[in-house]
Amino acid sequence: MAGFSTFAALLPELRDLWRLSNAEAGIVGGMFFGGYVATVSFWTALTDRMDARRVYLAGGLLTAVGSAGFGFGAAGFYSAVLFQALIGAGIAGTYMPGLRLLSDRISGPGQSRYIAFYTSFFGIGTALSLVMAGALAPAFGWQWAFFGSAVCPVLAGLLVWFLVEGKPVAAKTVFSLKLLFPVDAWRKVLADRASAGYTFGYFAHCLELFGSRAWMVAFLVFSAGYQSDGFPWPAAAIAAAVNLLAVPASILGNEVALRIGRRRWILLAMAGSGLTGMLVGLSAPWHWAIVLALVALYSILVMAESATLTAGLVGAAPPELRGAAMGLYSLIGFGGGMLGPVLFGTALDAAGGAGAPVAWAAGYAAIGAGCLLAPLVGRMNRRTL
Repeated sequence: MAGFSTFAALLPELRDLWRLSNAEAGIVGGMFFGGYVATVSFWTALTDRMDARRVYLAGGLLTAVGSAGFGFGAAGFYSAVLFQALIGAGIAGTYMPGLRLLSDRISGPGQSRYIAFYTSFFGIGTALSLVMAGALAPAFGWQWAFFGSAVCPVLAGLLVWFLVEGKPVAAKTVFSLKLLFPVDAWRKVLADRASAGYTFGYFAHCLELFGSRAWMVAFLVFSAGYQSDGFPWPAAAIAAAVNLLAVPASILGNEVALRIGRRRWILLAMAGSGLTGMLVGLSAPWHWAIVLALVALYSILVMAESATLTAGLVGAAPPELRGAAMGLYSLIGFGGGMLGPVLFGTALDAAGGAGAPVAWAAGYAAIGAGCLLAPLVGRMNRRTL
């Protein structure tokens, strides 16, 4: 995950260096998810046909190539888009295949908690990515932030290869369009109301989550301009700390969901995050302590239903379709992740640009609209989740 937030941490610097519009900067951020979406069904379907450790190792190596390539070769919009897409394609080969490795080895009542911990460590990876970029770029230049992030996915692939026990797979690997796009399996998954509900809920969640994360550092830099002495800490460090706060939120949110019901918790958390996001956008001129408190609360609420959605999908999907269901879940969800940064940047430009506080509220409203509508959708279709 070391390369996940490198561009987000450096977005204000690279946007100005390459003279990008906010929409173009959002596209660069969103193309990580473009690479992810374009390949995740392929990677995940492969886990039904071969040892998932091999898939994970290949994904780690591709992530390293994308990160190193960004450092060596990115010089503007188009090259940045290319290497961001490669990084996304590589992480697609690790995240859901890694979840498959875990879910195949843990069953019973404890599976939901293990999955909650796994998905929550996504947030730890995001935070450490911000820390690494925030430390390396000022000291050595922005290119070294990408060089440093290229080392870690190689190490991750080797750790999984040597420390996770292999598991035989009955089906043989057959490369075909059905492997890349298992449409028949996806239809069966979407025919299951619960699986479909968790999948489209994940779309709304990812649109807001990754849209907000892509622009968090830029928002903090904007807000710092209103503070008499700026923020007490660098924007990247604040964003990293905020992302770490979200880790227990995902784990504890799943525990709450086990007690009050997944559906109720998901709808409450989504409504709360959508409303808080707009408040964050308006808070830029306020005192830094209020701004940071709101950003932290927002990050917690955005992540509160993440593990619950994933655990719900894994539990609802028929065992023989689990690989395809997880692939479609990730495909649709991270499609929202691809749209989120672009939608945020486009809303910024349309509402007056990054120098207008109301434009930031518009950006947060744009990415939170789906979550705000979730309670209405859930009321209209009570049997979905």
